[in-house]
Amino acid sequence: MLWMLCLPNASLFLLLLPCFSAQDGGGNEQSTDVISAWEGNSINITCPMNGSQNQVMMHLNVVRKNLNVINFSKKEPPKINPRFLERTECSEEGENFRITLNMLQESDSEIYQCSEIIEINGHHADQYGKTTIVVVKAIAFPPFKKAKHSRVLKQSPLYANPEQGQSVNITCVLNGSAEEFYLLRTHLQPDRVLSVSHLNESWLSPAFGNRLEYSREGNRIVITLHDLQEKDSDYYVCAEILRGFPLLSASGTMVLVKEGGQACEKSSWDLYALLTVVALLLCALVGCTLYRVDVKKYFQKKKPNAVYEDMSYNSRRSTLVRSNTYSRGE
Repeated sequence: MLWMLCLPNASLFLLLLPCFSAQDGGGNEQSTDVISAWEGNSINITCPMNGSQNQVMMHLNVVRKNLNVINFSKKEPPKINPRFLERTECSEEGENFRITLNMLQESDSEIYQCSEIIEINGHHADQYGKTTIVVVKAIAFPPFKKAKHSRVLKQSPLYANPEQGQSVNITCVLNGSAEEFYLLRTHLQPDRVLSVSHLNESWLSPAFGNRLEYSREGNRIVITLHDLQEKDSDYYVCAEILRGFPLLSASGTMVLVKEGGQACEKSSWDLYALLTVVALLLCALVGCTLYRVDVKKYFQKKKPNAVYEDMSYNSRRSTLVRSNTYSRGE
């Protein structure tokens, strides 16, 4: 029937609509950057420059060690710490000062902060800017290369594939008494998700809000991410700060939220059922209309047939009458 030919074309478009997820094009400012890289690679750390003439000098510091990586002044060439001298480059890019760290080492896993010294009424004051958490992953080929330190942060699971709206538990086993603990996103949308200090002061990312819970028993921390969405898919890494060690990080957990297939399949079946009901109603309406038209045409064709039958009957009747008349004359 005609409606069966038209249905696939109309329903195909409607069935595919739920599969196209909306994209959020808005920007998202972050006060803390997260950079993850392999040992031996290079990274860029960008420090915004204050255009004010009161600026005296800029620094890139290692927060925990109070170590200056580089000092930059408008009047003097940059001064680079000897530890980074052979593998550090810097340049001005518009209103930003870019520092490139080459040949990364596992010991470069630290928390870096941009700061500047400005002059106010003849006095110097420090202003602290953007923070960057750098996680350097060591490349090990057992048994040829051993770990540089025995303190390895453990994390599980390695992989999670929840459906949209479900929850995931990430377990981190810390080493001793950590000064601070982090859960970081390191790939698709690098960011700090959770940080907990040794005083149990915590910070939660606004992106998760009330969708994150954590509990701690000794050195074991369990983080639960609730109501997961497709945008939450990322690589989540546990990291901790221990006195006398660089920033220690675990192998991480890859979280891939299944949003498109299952949601699309369910909504597609709902739509298909609705379209089937609508199609059946339309079919009944069209069939009823066609039936009424056919009945009208049938009765319109029946009238001349009825007249023809009457005429035939009268003709036969007159013939019978004539035959009876002749028979009497005999």
